[in-house]
Amino acid sequence: MAEFGYAQLPVPGGGDAPTTPGHLADLASAIDPHLVQFVADQAERDSLYSEAPAHTVVSALDGTFWKKTSSSANEWATLWEPLPAFRPIELASGIGQSSENAPAIRLQGKKASLQGAVLKTDGTNFFGDAIKLGEVPDDCIPEQLRRFAGTCSLAGDTTDTACRVEITGKTNATPGDIIVYYQVTAGTPWIDISGEYWLDN
Repeated sequence: MAEFGYAQLPVPGGGDAPTTPGHLADLASAIDPHLVQFVADQAERDSLYSEAPAHTVVSALDGTFWKKTSSSANEWATLWEPLPAFRPIELASGIGQSSENAPAIRLQGKKASLQGAVLKTDGTNFFGDAIKLGEVPDDCIPEQLRRFAGTCSLAGDTTDTACRVEITGKTNATPGDIIVYYQVTAGTPWIDISGEYWLDN
């Protein structure tokens, strides 16, 4: 029996006739790790292939592709996945939202993306330190505090178009809070929280 290709597949030859069934079984077993396995979703992947060898490739119905990275643990690398949908942000009491661009978040792997503008419901301006706008979902809470610049309205006496946005991490007293700081004269009526941050360190 000869071996062919980079995978060294065992292919029975003419002289192997008495043992061909066994050799064909060996060939099937050698080919199997190189095939793409198909599942409905990640739960079925984990149920069927958690003990598969490293380099096993699995595809879900939504097109997601995973490659197993360990032969001893259920660890996978995501080669491709469809872009997840945005989910609404839970806003704090007394804070409204712009009807044209409602605050929302999308989690793709370890990266969270925020979008949307937040408007005060009482007609006053955002002004001062540590104003809580709302909360991100539990699965979008970063390990550590994250910061990025948000944009602001230029209405009225506002003189600065940027503010500081923070997402509190798991090590903070209240994990998952969306906090803004806007300390410019007169404040601003709305703040756009569009930005991105990583969950891991």
